Amino acid sequence: MRCPFCGHDDTQVKDSRPAEDGASIRRRRFCASCSQRFTTVERVQLRELTVVKADGRRVPFDREKLGRSISIALRKRPVEGDRIDRIVNGLVRQLEASGETDLPSKQIGELVMDTLKEVDEVAYVRFASVYRDFREAKDFEAFLGSLDDPPQPPGKPA
Repeated sequence: MRCPFCGHDDTQVKDSRPAEDGASIRRRRFCASCSQRFTTVERVQLRELTVVKADGRRVPFDREKLGRSISIALRKRPVEGDRIDRIVNGLVRQLEASGETDLPSKQIGELVMDTLKEVDEVAYVRFASVYRDFREAKDFEAFLGSLDDPPQPPGKPA
């Protein structure tokens, strides 16, 4: 593993322990060249995921970006950091288990919204406001109004 401080190619593992409910391994490392210490995290990756954007662009899936988006939606809400990690792990597992390597961004966004709706409604509305690109107060009103509507049975008009 390359040292993030000096770029030296060879670092030593000083300590390893399971993290995130055993879903990853946290390693404490030491660089013999510059004497700096740093931490790495290893996770199992079932397949390389690619996000297909609405405009057709293809970008590598970024787990950290997903985590940041969820953290922002949950900021100052009564949800602990380790719960956010479990949410991200669960979402990534769902995406990897889908069997697809090319994932439409819309699919990822809807999956995040469904998850946040179960966790915290305020975070759900926050995420939706960015994901669905609300521009005016009436956009919020329409969205919040749809939360109050009882679910309709399939095949029956609203």
